[in-house]
Amino acid sequence: MHRQIAGRLTGSVTKWLVLAFWIVVVAVASGYAAKLTDVQDNQAQSWLPASAESTKALDKLAPFQDENDIPTTVVYYRSSGLTDADLATIADQVGKIQEIEGAKPTPGPDGQPLPPQALIQKSGDGQVAQASVSFNFGSNGWNKLPDAAKEIRKIAEIDGVTVHLAGAGGQAADSAEAFSGLDGKLLGFTVLVVFLILLFTYRSPILWLFPVLSAGVALFTAQGVIYLLAKHAGLTVNGQSQGILTVLVFGAGTDYALLLVARYREELRRHDDRDEAMAYALHRAAPAIIASALTVVLGMLCLVFADLNSTAGLGPVAAIGIGVGLLVMITLLPALLVIFGRWIFWPARPTMGTHEPTSDGVWARVGRRIAVRPRTVWIGTSVVLAACSLGIFALNATGLATEDSYTKEFDSVKGQKMLTAHDLADSGSPVLVVADAARADGVKQALTGIKGIGDPVGPIVKGGVAFFSAPLGSDPTSPEAFATVDRVRASVHAVDGADALVGGGSAITADIEAASAHDNKVIIPLVLLVVMLILMVLLRAILSPLILVATVVLSFGASLGLSALLFKYVLGFAGADASLPLFVFVFLVALGIDYNIFLMTRVREETPARGTRRAALVALGATGGVITSAGLVLAATFLVLGTMPLVAFAEIGIAVALGVLLDTLVVRSVLVTALNLDLGGKVWWPSRLDRGENTVVQEPSPAHRADVPVDA
Repeated sequence: MHRQIAGRLTGSVTKWLVLAFWIVVVAVASGYAAKLTDVQDNQAQSWLPASAESTKALDKLAPFQDENDIPTTVVYYRSSGLTDADLATIADQVGKIQEIEGAKPTPGPDGQPLPPQALIQKSGDGQVAQASVSFNFGSNGWNKLPDAAKEIRKIAEIDGVTVHLAGAGGQAADSAEAFSGLDGKLLGFTVLVVFLILLFTYRSPILWLFPVLSAGVALFTAQGVIYLLAKHAGLTVNGQSQGILTVLVFGAGTDYALLLVARYREELRRHDDRDEAMAYALHRAAPAIIASALTVVLGMLCLVFADLNSTAGLGPVAAIGIGVGLLVMITLLPALLVIFGRWIFWPARPTMGTHEPTSDGVWARVGRRIAVRPRTVWIGTSVVLAACSLGIFALNATGLATEDSYTKEFDSVKGQKMLTAHDLADSGSPVLVVADAARADGVKQALTGIKGIGDPVGPIVKGGVAFFSAPLGSDPTSPEAFATVDRVRASVHAVDGADALVGGGSAITADIEAASAHDNKVIIPLVLLVVMLILMVLLRAILSPLILVATVVLSFGASLGLSALLFKYVLGFAGADASLPLFVFVFLVALGIDYNIFLMTRVREETPARGTRRAALVALGATGGVITSAGLVLAATFLVLGTMPLVAFAEIGIAVALGVLLDTLVVRSVLVTALNLDLGGKVWWPSRLDRGENTVVQEPSPAHRADVPVDA
């Protein structure tokens, strides 16, 4: 029945209909995909959960400031000290900057616009001055700030004076530069990596094109769907989720393509008709591919339960990418392979009756070595992985300050460092407080003298709400700033009846970090539960799913531990986002379990005829090569993230790549195989799949190997 369905997809007529269908789909979707960047929302406040204090503060802050305002700080520095002429020139420049499209006047305590001179603050040593301006381009105006930044830099020029653009506006301009062309760069690097690995795997100068082309169709289609959902259904998409989408679709999609192509190549050695060979290949390989993809999709959808909107948005984005990739790889790719015929495997064209090399390849030999002492192997491997996991204690996943967020020093980082070094509070990112106007005096007193902030300005009273602002004495994204926010909150919350709320950039970032820490505790167990249930249904057992999940968790711990040591002692990263453990866990568990599914479904298929121990060796020899190639593709595509000038991207890419390699080369091939060999038929408990257990492991003789069907 399943083979009949598979055959219809690649029949003499339907293969052309499938090709035509995807040509139409990608033609329509590409137009929407090109506009995906336009609907990105990279504003930190849009990521916050409704329950966060800074989110609640935004509502009460609305009468006093527009949430689309972008405070921007222009930093001037002269080593010999700024002169009176310099300060006069700076004031003149501030006036010109306020004439740039999108700039808005800064109101004083009386609500009237402040003059340029009032927007300038000089350091105690006279070497540095900062000028505070504000821009408002409406909703998603952050995307327009880079153009304004270019105009500011043209205006703010004084001979002998160094100028930097800092504050929220400077960071937004640098972030736009970091993300500029990100999708295109990721796509280019990813295609190059996949091309090289496929070329090495199949030794064919032609075959690599078809998986890459199919992955491209999947990516553009997924981006088009995601654009429509972001535009009309409120899906949150940011630069991070769009970048991960590119890597995920190409990495996972190419994995599925490798498994299908491997099976198809084997069937071409058994069938003279290539349509029939593909029907058999789809019949045998598609169930494992579909089960693996559904595991990833459901694992990613667990992210929708996250408090952080950016994390919750990544779930559907990733799930759509994987779902579309699956559809393309089991419909378009088979059609292309059948249409173009056997010559695409040139120079090693598989013909009927030729030898299948996987039955006596490298992984078959590895299996025989493991079979000598399987218990020693799995215990030793587990101990080594557990020891690697201890490196997690070196992971500082408490957030990254602005100066630590990039792999190179951007202009806003230099400006922020200069302000901090010369004891200037960042007036562009103050702490904001709103409270009941009847308790304004008590709130102002509570704000006075708090370590980390300057003297409070206010109150400004509107509609029974009192508004205060206080300049921050540290980098707004640093742990010191978060500690200051905590002190401010503790102090103003103690004022009876004030109902005080603390907001502003630092409060928003602090609440994001807190929400990320909460999501780690909620999402990780949920993903484990979902994956466990899927494996139980797929393998119709309890013990083997428990073992498989335990091995993947061990792989996650080892990869995160080794990554933490690499980040700290080799790459010199100051820390990591609080969301890093969650992202790495979800990707490794959802994607890493794929390889266990491919292996264990083959073990299960072979067990009734051969017994579990013999089946484990046959499965390792049969799936080892293609799964290793798939793991290398996925690891390499995630490593592409490391080419981006963003520490958060680099850390996710490195940690996931390392985890995939560990899972592919050690956990799946060595640990799981050793456990299967040691436990034998017990792994299928409570079922009695293995009714005739073989206590002595013997490899099939070469004469028998030729008859062993090899599944991807």
